[in-house]
Amino acid sequence: MTNAFSAMLESHDVILADGATGTNLFNMGLQSGDAPELWNIDEPAKIRALYQGSVDAGSDMFLTNTFGGTSARLKLHDAQGRVRELNRAGAELGREVADKAGRKIIVAGSVGPTGEIMEPVGSLSHAAAVEMFHEQAEGLKEGGVDILWLETISAPEEYRAAAEAFALADMPWAGTMSFDTAGRTMMGVTSADLVQLVEKLPNAPLAFGANCGTGASDILRTVLGFAAQGTERPIISKGNAGIPKYVDGHIHYDGTPDLMGEYAVMARNSGAKVIGGCCGTMPDHLRAMRAALDETPRGDRPTLDQITEALGPFTSASDGTGDEPAPERRTRRRRRA
Repeated sequence: MTNAFSAMLESHDVILADGATGTNLFNMGLQSGDAPELWNIDEPAKIRALYQGSVDAGSDMFLTNTFGGTSARLKLHDAQGRVRELNRAGAELGREVADKAGRKIIVAGSVGPTGEIMEPVGSLSHAAAVEMFHEQAEGLKEGGVDILWLETISAPEEYRAAAEAFALADMPWAGTMSFDTAGRTMMGVTSADLVQLVEKLPNAPLAFGANCGTGASDILRTVLGFAAQGTERPIISKGNAGIPKYVDGHIHYDGTPDLMGEYAVMARNSGAKVIGGCCGTMPDHLRAMRAALDETPRGDRPTLDQITEALGPFTSASDGTGDEPAPERRTRRRRRA
C-alpha cells in the first residue's frame, strides 16, 4: 500500500516522531482527570500549539490528541456519543498544522487501549473491541490522518482487535506496546512475542515497536530484543524522558534534552527506524534529539553496558525474554502522559 508514511520510511534514514501529549497539555492547563480529547473542540488553539511544538522542534510526524478516543474511554466523561466528532476534530487540527508546515509532516491518528480487559480474562469481547476501534478509526480517517497509530497496548488480544478494525477502515497503521513490567507488558508479552504476533496478523502494521514503559534504557533493551528476532519490519521506539519522580506534588521526568539526544542516537543504532519520546518529552527534548540524529554518524549496535553507562541503569534485571516466570497479570487504567 503506497501512502505518505510508507513513502517517508523509504525516503528517510530515520523518522523523528513527537513527544508527550499529556505532559504538554498539563503545562497548558489541563487538569488531572479531564479528558484531553474534549480540548479538540473546546480548546482548539491549544491543540494546534501542541502539534506545532513538535513541528517547530523538527519532528517529521506527530500523533493526534485522541489517545483516549474510544467509546469505552470517553464514557468516563459522559462523551461516549462523541467518538466520531472528537476524533475527527483532533485529526482536522493536525491536518491543518501539517499542511502549512512547508515540508512533509505525517499526521498519525493516536489510538490507545480501551481501558477494558478482554476475554477470557475480562468481559470485553473481541467483536465489541473491534467495533470500538473501528468507530474511532473512521473518525480519524474522516479528519484526514495519514496513518492510524495504536499505542501503549498490553494485551495481544487488543492488538489483534485493533488490527482487524483498521482493516475495516481500510487505513494503514503502526502499533506499539508498552513493556513496563520487567521487560514485558502488563499482560506478559515479551519483545519476541510481539515480533511473532505482528508477522502473523492478516493486516500487519507498517511499523511496530514500543512506547512509554519505564526509562530510556529499558526501551532500548526492548528494541534490541525486537532486532534480535531478525525482523525486517521498521521498528518504533518512543521512550519516556527519563524516570518519573514526584516533585512538589507533581510527576517530573528526570531526562534532560542531552540524555534524550543520546537516547535517540542509541535507538537508531539499536535498530529503530521511527524514534520519538513519550511521557515527559517536551519540545526542548525533541530539538536535542533532532540535532543529535542529524549531527551524529550512524554507529555500531550498542551493548547493554554502553546503554546503561550513557542513559542510566535498567529498572529490572531481565528484559523478560529469559527463563524466569512471567510477572503476574495486573490490571490498570492508564493514559499516555
